[in-house]
Amino acid sequence: MGKKQMKLGLFLMGTGHHIASWRHPDVQADGNEDLKYFQNITKIAENAKLDMLFLSDGLSFTKLSHPAELVRFEPITLIASLSAITKNIGFVATASTTYNEPFHIARKFSSLDHLNGGRSAWNVVTSYYQTEANNFNQQSHLDHSLRYEKATEFVEVVKGLWDSWEEDALVRDKESGVFFHPDKLHALDFKGKYYSVKGPLNSSRSPQGRPVIVQAGSSEAGTDLAAKTADVIFTAQQTLEEAQAFYKKVKQKVVDFGRSPDDVKIMPGVSPYVGKTVEEAYEKYEQLQQLITPEIGLDFLSEYLGGFDVSGYDLDGPLPDVIPETNGNKSRRQLIIDLAKRENLTIRELYLRVAGSRGHRIIFGTPEQIADQLEEWISNDAADGFNLMFSHLPNSLEDFVTTVVPILQQRGIFRTEYEGDTLRKNLGLPKVENRYTEEQVKI
Repeated sequence: MGKKQMKLGLFLMGTGHHIASWRHPDVQADGNEDLKYFQNITKIAENAKLDMLFLSDGLSFTKLSHPAELVRFEPITLIASLSAITKNIGFVATASTTYNEPFHIARKFSSLDHLNGGRSAWNVVTSYYQTEANNFNQQSHLDHSLRYEKATEFVEVVKGLWDSWEEDALVRDKESGVFFHPDKLHALDFKGKYYSVKGPLNSSRSPQGRPVIVQAGSSEAGTDLAAKTADVIFTAQQTLEEAQAFYKKVKQKVVDFGRSPDDVKIMPGVSPYVGKTVEEAYEKYEQLQQLITPEIGLDFLSEYLGGFDVSGYDLDGPLPDVIPETNGNKSRRQLIIDLAKRENLTIRELYLRVAGSRGHRIIFGTPEQIADQLEEWISNDAADGFNLMFSHLPNSLEDFVTTVVPILQQRGIFRTEYEGDTLRKNLGLPKVENRYTEEQVKI
């Protein structure tokens, strides 16, 4: 038995994960809308043998949102373009179940998977901004539990549509004139509580059986959806103990849904700052922290607390004891409240922390120390890999791939070459059988 292999994704958010990244002197401020900028980052990531690029998305923003959210490319469109200049790296695009239709999502991701030869993944989100509802002819956002209830059925429909064509359905035999086997094409005929979809899908079987499904969320409803439907779970955890508890809970849920724990990879977000010394790593962080304006920081914190306005409180005092519940991102809200209490942070310290990492774990150190911190979580059942959230691009990415990745490879816990030709294979996920083929085998 070899060592457990670490999976690494690049969470690609504009000019960098840090909210002030665009102000850094080495950053291209308009990179959000420059294809060449994204092409350069993608090539760096693929040369380093990273598993995938993860593109977040949202359907609304506020004037004080992260600059990467103000103007940006639609992720499926961008991935289609980046796929043409790459061969191995996978791509994850975010798409909401609340403001889309299952047939559209099934068709888009199946098409994308054909275009890049089986390297596509769908990050399933339910949306949590009230303003997204207002952009889709809705006066109010659906309740949190209802969004997840609908999402579960939505994903079920999409998976069913992806099984429309059996793997060998299309023969395209010129001599006989037979284009496909009619008995290997299946209409879904789905009638559920929220969706009625006949099918079949007008896109053949995916090169990887079906696109990889990613789910980002740590609430009970979110982890239930992930354990039942996802291949990869993107989460935010601050401590080893919290991560181990989450890992154990979700893996057990996966088993409860009749799946193998290895069928799901858990990949928390982490923001690494690499330096020749620990002091240099912290200096890189502080350089960016100094670029955060109080107005932006406070608005950002309020947004992540579910819209709770903290601007009227003493910035050098603690968070108030009572913060109203939210219909938005419940797990991230709680993580930030817990962080403030655990480390006794003032509101000012908290908004600086959140603006720098959006609630994800930040690690500092030399290349060896960064590698140690990542390996600790992998070897202690706290994670299967990480979504890397670099502060400013491309510099912090280059620092990591040229100094930390070689150490991980030397330790035998990260690949030196891609294992397969699809994202599913490179992630070590099992092959997905078509449900109709499986039924025939059982008979």
